[in-house]
Amino acid sequence: MHRVSAQKLDQLRTRTSEKWTTYPPDVLPLFVAESDFPLAEPIASALRAAIDRSDTGYIGDDGGAAANAFAGFAERRWGWHVDPDRVSTTTDVSVVIVEALRALIRPGDGVVITPPVYPPFFELIPEAGGRVVEAPLARAGDGGYTLDLDAIDRALASGARAVLLCNPHNPLGLVHSRESLAALSEVVERHGAVVVSDEIHAPLTHSDASFTPYTTVSDAARDHTIAAHAASKAFNLAGLKCAMFVTASDRMTRLIKGLPAEVKERTSLFGRIATTAAFDRGDEWLDDVIASIEDNRRRLGSLLAERMPAVGYREPRASYLTWLDFTSVGWGADPAAVALERARVALNSGPAFGREGAGFVRLNIGCSAQVLTEAVDRLAHAAG
Repeated sequence: MHRVSAQKLDQLRTRTSEKWTTYPPDVLPLFVAESDFPLAEPIASALRAAIDRSDTGYIGDDGGAAANAFAGFAERRWGWHVDPDRVSTTTDVSVVIVEALRALIRPGDGVVITPPVYPPFFELIPEAGGRVVEAPLARAGDGGYTLDLDAIDRALASGARAVLLCNPHNPLGLVHSRESLAALSEVVERHGAVVVSDEIHAPLTHSDASFTPYTTVSDAARDHTIAAHAASKAFNLAGLKCAMFVTASDRMTRLIKGLPAEVKERTSLFGRIATTAAFDRGDEWLDDVIASIEDNRRRLGSLLAERMPAVGYREPRASYLTWLDFTSVGWGADPAAVALERARVALNSGPAFGREGAGFVRLNIGCSAQVLTEAVDRLAHAAG
């Protein structure tokens, strides 16, 4: 299979995004969830065409093009039949989460999250008027992680009214099983609660895993869920600002259609153009990128086994983000700070993902083999 290759460092350092402007040039940035792959040509072509026709005005009616593109992608990739009439766009997944929660909960209601988890979850819930309730992931028998259904059950029994699900789970690259999600839907339904399912990493599910959209696991899940989707992580479009509310029931569709018009109108026109092209014509590029990521996930395991065997690592099954256990290296609760100071490698701080992240880092493998190898070399040298 052809591999889409990450760009070289001299090219990457001409980018003006967060990944390439936060730190000085002597730092290898393997932190924020941006990938180093070149833009997919169908997306680039669509954006060039928009520029050529000076199509840079306010967002207008696209005749359902973006919603139909996503529905087609969902059917091809996951066998998920999405009704395009139940898809609506907005700025980004964070806005989907906040606006969905505002529609679903009352001020002060508890919203369950499952740390270690995407750090903005801790902020988005209060922004929506809710209160964070933690039900940390449980350690599975094989050393991995799984949803702690008993903890979620207790949180909902104690008054929490919603679950903010990360599916697939960031930072672990954990693809929740259909069985686990179906069991979650039973717990949620028993307490009359609701779910907002952040599924932004779903398009990056690896070839040896199977993504399950949460709304497909039961009739209850269809009725009590608003899902958040976007092309931004898979196709590196975060700066173009377009994400989607996806619903599967009349009840949830009414809530989304009842949101203020500005929620939809804040979608970026370029973001919607890029998203439509990505979901319509980006499959081949995406398959090649996933293959490159899978190469790197294996490469990282080999490099760590050879040069830093004290670091705990489980290969992810989705996305290009990896979760590394540095507790045996002796770099304290926040090893990312030590990595930056001693190795000049920028990683995400584990404690930002919750208390369970102490001693851990998140490392981005959406890069070239050369950059990944150099990063591990630097870390190993710093660790002595």
